[in-house]
Amino acid sequence: MFPTFERIKDLAKKQGLSINSLEEKLGYSRNTLYSLKKQKASAERLQEIADYFDVSLDYLLGRTDNPNVADDNIGYTREDLREMAVNAKTFDGKPLTDEDVEAITNIIEIYLKGR
Repeated sequence: MFPTFERIKDLAKKQGLSINSLEEKLGYSRNTLYSLKKQKASAERLQEIADYFDVSLDYLLGRTDNPNVADDNIGYTREDLREMAVNAKTFDGKPLTDEDVEAITNIIEIYLKGR
């Protein structure tokens, strides 16, 4: 069995969708996604599904456990950068505000893109 179907099933479940309702949303015929239990899908179809869930194709294929899509080949996802900012502290040790976290995330992203 290919891990792709299980990943799709889990992603759909997290959004409160059944496989059949997901097939309808994507415009696929019935049992199209169930067929992924035993056979591979085309690259175009897999990319459509990955785009729908906003996950990487590698995640969908089971090559990584990180579902995030990398931004502009900087090696970090936007969520990674945000996590870095959240873990930072202000000078006096107080937690950052949401605005501070967003500003720091943007600064880190700009810096990494410029390297």
